[in-house]
Amino acid sequence: MSLHKSLSTGGKLSRTRNVWTRAERLARLTEEGRYVEGDSVFNLPKVRTKLKAKGKKKKAAKEK
Repeated sequence: MSLHKSLSTGGKLSRTRNVWTRAERLARLTEEGRYVEGDSVFNLPKVRTKLKAKGKKKKAAKEK
């Protein structure tokens, strides 16, 4: 009996997650200096989860 394609698990988590746990958000905010130990863990500011990768620039055509 074959497995339905919606039930497969291979490679499903290979893309970036768009929701972080509170611990991950606190670590990121601490790195940025936006959170200090002892502050409230409620009402934390939003954190960008994915940064755009810089694309490779095309080399200029060599002129002769």
